[in-house]
Amino acid sequence: MPSSADDEATLLESWEEIYKRGLLTFWLLLVLADRSVYAYEMSGALHEMSHATITANEQSIYRALTRFEGLGLVTSAMHPSQIGPPRKYYHLSPKGLHLLGRFIQRNLQVFHEPQMIARLQELAARVPSEEEIT
Repeated sequence: MPSSADDEATLLESWEEIYKRGLLTFWLLLVLADRSVYAYEMSGALHEMSHATITANEQSIYRALTRFEGLGLVTSAMHPSQIGPPRKYYHLSPKGLHLLGRFIQRNLQVFHEPQMIARLQELAARVPSEEEIT
């Protein structure tokens, strides 16, 4: 029979997986807000910018970029490569930047409000240690 620690680890991993999939669009647009990136480079940029908390395979990245381009959230341009064929670089469009800004305002700014900061700090101070829950 699995232990409660195993159950907790499974639940946490499942929750984080859903959370990360839901935020993939945010992270991709955030990477593109800073610079033009070609799709193959995007995985490393995601990994770096998210401090290794978000990963995506190349196929998922290509699908998302194609969808974003179709929606007008990103633009693309071919640029020569020093090695191999030209590469398609993607950049956030003004529409994409507007959408990203709206998402941040609606979903992330709340974490900068003094009451929320205090609430999260208070909650973090109350989290029991592993020994206290076993």
